[in-house]
Amino acid sequence: MGCHPTRCNEFSPDPEQYYEGLRMKIRENPDKVIAVGECGLDYDRLHFCEKDTQKKYFEKQLSLAAEFRLPLFLHCRSAHADFMEILERNRDKLLECGGGVVHSFDGTLEEAEKIIAYGGLYIGLNGCSLKTSKNLEVVKELPNGCIMLETDCPWCGIRPSHACAKFVKTKFATVKKKDKWTAETLVDGRCEPCQISQVLEVIAGVKESDATKLADIYYDNTLELFFNKCKK
Repeated sequence: MGCHPTRCNEFSPDPEQYYEGLRMKIRENPDKVIAVGECGLDYDRLHFCEKDTQKKYFEKQLSLAAEFRLPLFLHCRSAHADFMEILERNRDKLLECGGGVVHSFDGTLEEAEKIIAYGGLYIGLNGCSLKTSKNLEVVKELPNGCIMLETDCPWCGIRPSHACAKFVKTKFATVKKKDKWTAETLVDGRCEPCQISQVLEVIAGVKESDATKLADIYYDNTLELFFNKCKK
């Protein structure tokens, strides 16, 4: 539950009313809301929302996460320095909420290392994290204890043109038009949750590791952050 950085203009004209609306939805759905987000900064799409507005309401949502002790589902696009600066001055709130995951990560190794060094933050990987050879070099160096898998469906699917495509083993039948969809097919160009297996296969290939063992680690990482109460 939260507001994407490119949609932070929705806080206007009455920021407190909008914020209270988020609080109310969390209070009314304690068994459904497991995180605050997707929130953060996106400087690639400033035509949707300018920087200062994004920063203001990103910080506001950190207070929301701390209040309800919910982890964060974080977004950072071409904004690493400002993103980390905001997290640093709100370290107390991150401790209260239990941390978060920086999803769809496609940054540099240096940026990843700073996120990990902060403490309590995971790196979320999907098809957009695995497009280029440089992306794969970064992923290879990431510690498994800090990785989570995702698809970001219906976006961020793995394409044949991506550098990672050679590692994909699982193939899915597809149809070009959505009106031809069946339970046994995917719509071409649309990413689906089942394709998380392909993300795992790529990471296993890049790291030259056993996919099943990695799946267990990444699953435990997810439980640790989002479902800690469910762990045995």
